[in-house]
Amino acid sequence: MQQVQKGDTVNVHYHGRLSDGTTFDSSEGREPLKFTAGSGQVIKGFDDAVMDMQPGDKKTVNIPVHEAYGERRDDMMMEYPKSDFPAEMAPEIGMELQMGDDAGNVFPVVIVEVGDEVVVLDANHPLAGKDLTFEIELVSIG
Repeated sequence: MQQVQKGDTVNVHYHGRLSDGTTFDSSEGREPLKFTAGSGQVIKGFDDAVMDMQPGDKKTVNIPVHEAYGERRDDMMMEYPKSDFPAEMAPEIGMELQMGDDAGNVFPVVIVEVGDEVVVLDANHPLAGKDLTFEIELVSIG
């Protein structure tokens, strides 16, 4: 039977949990996740886990921070003047926004603090700094 090799297009079902057992994502009720194995389209630990699997195989893998979304970084925290927000917007902790950089890239940020003069934005990936556990089922190759 065929095993996943680098460059293969794979379809997987998955269930992702944090170390405390909380589900953060799952393909349940959706189409399988489709990606090219070994191409960096998914986090390294997930990519590595599907290698050599055969259709129908299931496994549970623990992915440490450095093979997932990395450590949380202080340089991804930004202070933004409250006066630069649109007048009709009332910034609140937990609010998710989209920001753009000078190169035209758009990325998500979350408001983590609202002061009188500044709003603190966190551009870290929500799963940064966390070890992850995935239950993976290889549905098909190709």
